[in-house]
Amino acid sequence: MTQSSHSGRRVLISGASIAGPALAYWLNRYGFTVTVVEKAAALRGGGYAIDVRGTALEVVRRMGILPRLREAHITLRRLTFLDGEGDQVASLNPRAVTGGGAEDLEVRRGDLTDALYAVTRDDVEFLFNDSVDALDQSDHGVDVTFRSGGKRTFDLVFGADGLHSRTREFLFGPEEQFHRYLGYCFAGFTIPNDFNLRDEAVMWNTPGRAAALYAAGEDLHAFLAFAHPEPPFDAFRNPEAQRDLVSAVFADAGWEVPGMLAEMRAADDLFFDAVSQIRMPHWSSGRVALVGDAAHAPSFLTGQGSSLALVGAYMLAGSLADQDHTTAFAAYERDTRGFVTLNQDLIGEGDAALLPVTAQALEQRNTMLRNLDALPAEEGRPAHSALTLPDFTPERA
Repeated sequence: MTQSSHSGRRVLISGASIAGPALAYWLNRYGFTVTVVEKAAALRGGGYAIDVRGTALEVVRRMGILPRLREAHITLRRLTFLDGEGDQVASLNPRAVTGGGAEDLEVRRGDLTDALYAVTRDDVEFLFNDSVDALDQSDHGVDVTFRSGGKRTFDLVFGADGLHSRTREFLFGPEEQFHRYLGYCFAGFTIPNDFNLRDEAVMWNTPGRAAALYAAGEDLHAFLAFAHPEPPFDAFRNPEAQRDLVSAVFADAGWEVPGMLAEMRAADDLFFDAVSQIRMPHWSSGRVALVGDAAHAPSFLTGQGSSLALVGAYMLAGSLADQDHTTAFAAYERDTRGFVTLNQDLIGEGDAALLPVTAQALEQRNTMLRNLDALPAEEGRPAHSALTLPDFTPERA
């Protein structure tokens, strides 16, 4: 199958965050006619900082957006840890904790999504404020019913719709069977920067709880994370239930947490989720395939979610460049799964160094941080595993 034979082949991508637009870019380069559907009314701007590391840097370079992302790079100067009384435990270069290389990027999530959208919007159809309501596969295509009531047929469909993917549920059943819960939940939201913080983060801990203020430029983001015995599936799509759960967990917390809880109640950008991974035996079924967190979420504790999404999109599209979808989907899994597994395994057995559950574990963590304070940043932990990217050398059809 040549690139020109893809001309007129219609594909649908569900999700316009990171994996979706990245996949759209590469599939368009191979001659597919691409539509992206996104349930939100528009792209989310700003947002918390995310990493683009290792192999993903080569992907964004090949997309031509690396210079733009370098301009948007955030240099976090200090990471300060506090105890339950609000006293300083350690203040150090963030790379001593997160690892990483000198070329790695940290950008606001919105800066990455804006860059991806900028290089796809002229060639790809975007349908905002809509979503997939039903899929019906046949030998000839995939009949899609949209929430808006529209119906269209596509040759292939891709789920890039995140950790709680509806596409995955349509194909493989309930999320619970693939959801590897790591024992924690978190909430993030923007608050006024009344603390005059800039390009630094401050984290408060008691056993099983953490509160952080993260200043990226002039923007200030609040994070509240906590140990929880079971994933709160009933709260994932219920913002008020999320607020109630977080407020109950932190009801007696000190430091700046009471003010953070008050801001959370009014926040219009609350993002709540479990610290989890998605581990699946297969990422495709028939004419539908998954990419990014929908297929293999690594959890935010690895710092690799965005990078895996970018690499996975590149590998999936490249596999489709010159072969039928059945062969391509098998090649995508064969060539990408090892890289995904290595990065997912960075989390170990789910112990979070930033969220110790017991007083003893917290003191051990604090001792480790005090020792790290005396080490050069590059002696921190490894940040990611690498993959040598094939050169698919796409050309526009």
